[in-house]
Amino acid sequence: MSQSDYSYSSLPKEISLKIASSLEAPALSSLACCSRDWQEICVSDCLWKSLLKERWPLLCGADKDPNFKDWRGFYVKQHEEQKRQAESVINLVEQRSLFGSLNAVDYLHAISCLERIQLGFRDVQMLLLKPKLNVLLNLIGLHYYLNNLQVPAFHITEALWSGKIADRQVCVKWRSTYNFRTRGGDQSRCVYLKDLVKGEDDGEVLTVLERGATYELSRVQVSDPFSGSGDEHELITII
Repeated sequence: MSQSDYSYSSLPKEISLKIASSLEAPALSSLACCSRDWQEICVSDCLWKSLLKERWPLLCGADKDPNFKDWRGFYVKQHEEQKRQAESVINLVEQRSLFGSLNAVDYLHAISCLERIQLGFRDVQMLLLKPKLNVLLNLIGLHYYLNNLQVPAFHITEALWSGKIADRQVCVKWRSTYNFRTRGGDQSRCVYLKDLVKGEDDGEVLTVLERGATYELSRVQVSDPFSGSGDEHELITII
């Protein structure tokens, strides 16, 4: 049998659907570009309906119409809307931290925006847990994961490794209002993102960030130790 005989047409439709059903949305879209035959399989409603339910289990409005078609179009539309809203948060953080500083109100506001958008597990993974983003945005996405989504820790750790950000590190410095004038009152903690999931820091880092806008802490700094020389202008500061 020649190589050309090993085409989609030589596979039973059930096998082709089984192969396609094992793929995530980006890979499924790429496979659809391989040939007209694969395109026909990859736009199947059963595949995109399954992907939509997996990513947005609470989004079941279209299920009320038994004759609903174009699940792929529905998925793409929902993805673009979630992406647009997530980008508004990303832009907010990037704009407010242009000079390496971000106040606690903006940090917590970014998380509250994600809560309002109601991003799901896959949304955060696809839109915020990316190595090209500032580590602060990775941290915000992780913070949202841990506080708002009932997801097993090993799934979150897997998402960090998949996004190649598990070994990114943040350093947090803070000072209590009671020790505002005492240099020795400064405290600090450096932690890998993966360790925040496992609670290696005993929950201290996220607790400090959540308290950053209260009267208890006068200053909180979050920095990426690998972003450069570590000069003051490179720090992400929460005040």
